[in-house]
Amino acid sequence: MDEQVRKLLKQLEKVEELLGHADVLSDQKQYRQLAQEHAYLTEIKEHWQLCERYQKQIAENQQLLKSEKDLEFLEVVSQEIPHLQAELLAAEKRLEALLIPPDPRDSRTIILEIRAGTGGDEAAIFVGDCVRMYKQYADKKGWKYELLSCTESEMGGFKEYVMVLSGPNVHRLMQYEAGTHRVQRVPKTEAQGRVHTSAITVAVLMEPDEQEKVVLDERELKIDTYRASGAGGQHVNTTDSAVRITHLPTGTVVYCQEERSQHKNKEKAMRLLSAKIADEIRIKAEKEMASLRSAQVGSGDRSERIRTYNFPQNRLSDHRIDLTLYKLGAVMDGDLDEITEALVAFFHQEKLAAIGKQSP
Repeated sequence: MDEQVRKLLKQLEKVEELLGHADVLSDQKQYRQLAQEHAYLTEIKEHWQLCERYQKQIAENQQLLKSEKDLEFLEVVSQEIPHLQAELLAAEKRLEALLIPPDPRDSRTIILEIRAGTGGDEAAIFVGDCVRMYKQYADKKGWKYELLSCTESEMGGFKEYVMVLSGPNVHRLMQYEAGTHRVQRVPKTEAQGRVHTSAITVAVLMEPDEQEKVVLDERELKIDTYRASGAGGQHVNTTDSAVRITHLPTGTVVYCQEERSQHKNKEKAMRLLSAKIADEIRIKAEKEMASLRSAQVGSGDRSERIRTYNFPQNRLSDHRIDLTLYKLGAVMDGDLDEITEALVAFFHQEKLAAIGKQSP
């Protein structure tokens, strides 16, 4: 890892020099690419320096244990070493995740679909909890989010919530959130205090770029309008502003009722439909994406899961990478980096192993 970091630090010096050239400043495309590379390499440099600081502190403390005579001070120093070692390990893991080569799709805008599965009202409430979790994570990462469509549940939360997420590395960090998420807790609706198990599904779609843009033939679309309404009769609209669009060749159905304007609802629904159709085209073109997508969304049954959120034990378990964290409260408040970065590192190694097997 040391040699790889040193090469990247030399590359950082080259990028910084290039960013000072007048011809680069006048070429917006090149400047943007170099600026993104600079941000990435600077982050690696900062984490490398952090690891070095921890290593230096540990070495100094270990030296003090040999030379210091004050027993009370020795106890403080000895107690500090395990803490510093844990911090160093966490910093090294973060650095390892950063060293995974950037992918051109890392910062592609995504559409996140979260749906209630098994568990009725409690599943819908958990959809609402996860919407809040992802929004808080987005705030921490400096991403933007935009609501495309949602269906509220009468007991709280949402039966379905669809939003757009955009920003640096949003696809890189969010792509492995796709799948079935299981929650174990005492529901608000449970009078006996028993723990229930519910499930929700998450799908992650990349929004089409200019090369993938899907041209939809209006003749292949069935467009229905109806009056928007929310849970408990709220948000009732007196005009037929809600829009449902069916893509006849594939049977894909999308809808939107969030805006009061029928035109704006149609625009958002078409955006979601384009992403869904582009995703299907991408699936057929890429075997890797096909296998990933097939595993993204199951039936929503509690037995199909990628992750379990156990509230009584304050425990989160990601079953794909055998990761268990006992800080569920922090995770639900958007502290997801330890999970998303571990998933990026794991699946990068899986891809490298698969490439190695294919090589002669």
